[in-house]
Amino acid sequence: MTYYSDASTLPVAWMKAKGSNPNENCVECAGHAEVIVVRDSKDPNGPAHAHTKGQFDAFLAAVAGGTLVPVV
Repeated sequence: MTYYSDASTLPVAWMKAKGSNPNENCVECAGHAEVIVVRDSKDPNGPAHAHTKGQFDAFLAAVAGGTLVPVV
């Protein structure tokens, strides 16, 4: 995983789910240099994390399949 300290400096078009409320907290994603970059929508100048397509696909599959384990 690659870490970027200021997501707003990345030359990408950020996207979030169509069903998200524009005034609510959400994660945003973007494609960048063959990776998927993720940031917190309420902190656009905050950090972002880059993941390979395989890592991101595995995350989406876990979300869709309900197999994520909560971190306490």
